[in-house]
Amino acid sequence: MSLILVVDDDKQIVRLVQSYLSQAGYQVLTAHNGETALHTIRRDHPDLVVLDVMLPDRDGWEILRLVRNEPNLATLPVILLTARVEDTDKIVGLELGADDYITKPFNPREVVARVRAVLRRASGSPAPQKIIQIGQLRLDADSHRVTFADQPLELTPSEFDLLKIFLDNPDHVFTRLELIEKALGGYAYEGMERTVDSHIKNLRRKIEPDPRNPTYIETVYGIGYKLAIDPKGLPPLERVS
Repeated sequence: MSLILVVDDDKQIVRLVQSYLSQAGYQVLTAHNGETALHTIRRDHPDLVVLDVMLPDRDGWEILRLVRNEPNLATLPVILLTARVEDTDKIVGLELGADDYITKPFNPREVVARVRAVLRRASGSPAPQKIIQIGQLRLDADSHRVTFADQPLELTPSEFDLLKIFLDNPDHVFTRLELIEKALGGYAYEGMERTVDSHIKNLRRKIEPDPRNPTYIETVYGIGYKLAIDPKGLPPLERVS
């Protein structure tokens, strides 16, 4: 049974989300401020956090930043709750490493659907061992491990799934909608294409020698993104096993 932490200073929202997640079969912990949320995350290691942005002490963005900077928590799936409707506010959260965001007011059934989708991406599905390497970038699908120049990279579930889709389909140009369907749970909603762009930007920061001049994940203007099969003189793609 997956353990979900729901964090919001509005106790009515917490009770509502907790009720729907419990009915869906999840074990739920709750917190009403950032300090308690951090303590609970570090103590109980939940499988996913539903995190409100506007908290009375430490806001959700600060909590997310701290979580992503702690090695043993860096890959913890996080869904942001926000009353802010501006795209720039949503993008800030995604660039800090959020896996998804939900805008208030929301349907609690949507929260359950998003939790399921993010957990499904985080857990992955059983597959034969497969290691794919291009240049200094190496992905082991069996151990869910990515390294660059033999140094491990901490990727969120969304970033890992996007990278795996690209490595499985080198030189194929994906539209944003295709990436939503294949790597982000297939749950499309208004603004989701901007979410894809934010995840790509985060992924480039972690795998590219120079994120402003991408070597691996190229933008195909007017269409989407692709993985360069022979990026800028690097060795061609190699499937090790």
